[in-house]
Amino acid sequence: MSLPFVSFITFNRLGLSARNLQALLKTEDDFELHIIDSNSRDDSWAYIESLNDSRIKSRTRLPLNRGPIYAVNHNLAKRKPDQYFIALDSDVLLLTPDWITKFMRVFDTFPEVGMLGVPRTSPYKEFIPPVIPMEKNGIRYLQLKDGIVGASLDFVPGHCQCLRPELINILGYWSEENYFGDAELSVRINQYTPYRAGFVTDISISMEQSIPCADCPVKKLCHLDKIENTCFSIRDTYHKNESFVEKNTWKYTATFDELKQGKRPVYCASVHDPESIRNHMYNAEWAEDNFNFYVINAN
Repeated sequence: MSLPFVSFITFNRLGLSARNLQALLKTEDDFELHIIDSNSRDDSWAYIESLNDSRIKSRTRLPLNRGPIYAVNHNLAKRKPDQYFIALDSDVLLLTPDWITKFMRVFDTFPEVGMLGVPRTSPYKEFIPPVIPMEKNGIRYLQLKDGIVGASLDFVPGHCQCLRPELINILGYWSEENYFGDAELSVRINQYTPYRAGFVTDISISMEQSIPCADCPVKKLCHLDKIENTCFSIRDTYHKNESFVEKNTWKYTATFDELKQGKRPVYCASVHDPESIRNHMYNAEWAEDNFNFYVINAN
């Protein structure tokens, strides 16, 4: 079996990205790392180019930020058929060096598990949706009980997720048509596949959203003035996920209405995989509208 595919996507916040990539590269388990920079305006790309590690298999700088789903699907389209796919956000600091092994132990023990995540930590609201504790042979995970369309926080957050390859064959990609990321993915898994989503309980992470410039591990690389402009202030200016949700919730509702009525399959195609679009339903108008929202507002 191929090594797990780790997708790491940056969007400004060089200080966090550098610190968290350094922690990732101290992982005791082997993996393939694929890094995407979504047109950062700080020095993120220069840092990514400077990294020297044989586990880094691709580095991509997108000429425009088209939003998080465009970026993660860009990497997912590169995955080998037998690879587990791990989506890791740049604000996740891994504190457990054998974290991939801990994911794999749950997958090996529980064949019904298709996707696993890690609970959010401060400063996010420390909340876990309704779950069912599952244990076998000393291995434990929390199974997402429902995963209901529109229910508040009833999903496995997407900051650190690992997907089983057999599940990916059924799901395809993150939906480019509704662009709701973790919220839509968990529902598709629990409601429309034979697999279940859940949480691991023994992987520790930190999710600080900023660090002082004085503590930045790559401050000598940074060319910002660090007074009026920091990598964090730039990111905050161009981070538009919340305003996207406010404008586009109707697409999320509409896609699941169509799925419930049997008008669309559970499989979601991607612009990065032309064959998937030829062989599956794909609302290109909705997807392009989502990409353009970020092109206009987040670059």
